[in-house]
Amino acid sequence: MIVYSMAETTAVASTIGFDLGALREGFWGLTIEGLTYGAIYALVAVGYTLVYGVLRLINFAHSEVFMLGMFGQYIGLLLLGFTPSGNTYSEGTVMTVLYLLLAGLCGMAVSGSAAVGLEFVAYRPLRKRKAKPLAFLITAIGMSFVLQEFVHYLLPKVPVDPTLGGSSAQPTIRLVQPVQEFNIFGAPVYNLTLIIIISALVLALGTDFLINRTRLGRGIQSVAQDPDAALLMGVSRERIIMVTFLIGGLLAGAAALLYSLRVPTNIVYYGGFILGIKAFCAAVLGGIGNVRGALLGGLLLGVMENYGSVVLGNQWRDVVAFVLLILVLMFRPTGILGEKLGKARV
Repeated sequence: MIVYSMAETTAVASTIGFDLGALREGFWGLTIEGLTYGAIYALVAVGYTLVYGVLRLINFAHSEVFMLGMFGQYIGLLLLGFTPSGNTYSEGTVMTVLYLLLAGLCGMAVSGSAAVGLEFVAYRPLRKRKAKPLAFLITAIGMSFVLQEFVHYLLPKVPVDPTLGGSSAQPTIRLVQPVQEFNIFGAPVYNLTLIIIISALVLALGTDFLINRTRLGRGIQSVAQDPDAALLMGVSRERIIMVTFLIGGLLAGAAALLYSLRVPTNIVYYGGFILGIKAFCAAVLGGIGNVRGALLGGLLLGVMENYGSVVLGNQWRDVVAFVLLILVLMFRPTGILGEKLGKARV
């Protein structure tokens, strides 16, 4: 057991601010900024919640699927001729949108392929051997480190750009220059904020529509509720599982592009780790297995951690996310909206 001296305890306590005045003064700006990060958390959280709803598997390697999506869109931009100089691309709105779409497609293709490959290589053999849940959990954690180190050691050898991979973040490629569009109660709203929030909402709500209003969605729900009965009704469990991983991977790739727009200096091989943990917290917070819960949990988490970083100090930002999760689970263990996809399963 570690015992802290009185001086050390006092030093730690002194770093907690409780600056409620700063929260009041910057409330709307903090809310808008929190929704921006929360929208990204929500997209990644949907991947966690879909896989858990179908397989009862917490896919901790999903954060590395997100990380691969960041590198996928980055390499795509390099192949399109962009130079990582930190300067903003300024060739007009149409070309900017085109390059954003191409970069997003590259990231989604990489992350979607990685998610499907992860399921095929790591999880399917365990299912065939009827492995226990603990084996899946350990495998997911192990694959997370495998994918990190794959990027860390092998990507610098890819003959696209000598700066790829390594221990440092990639040089910045900035596609969109932040421009203020309007104010909300004095708080500026930038074009990047609108792009990120609107894109994330469209993708998350589109996924919810897919799950609840389409034949494929009914197949996903049936496998989540009772895989044996679904098989008797002609629903291919393996195909549904593969599609579920694919959807989660595609959303992670889209989130990677949005994150790169907001934080273009953080494309690095371990860049998905903390964000992935927060996205998992968002999924549990909203109700894991519930797509709308993942969306709500992500937005709420982004806003609350932004508030906490101002009230307590920026060094406590990550702590706020986990404290919020604990408080919600103490009073509502199923999350805010509760479980949905697999609610009929024991």
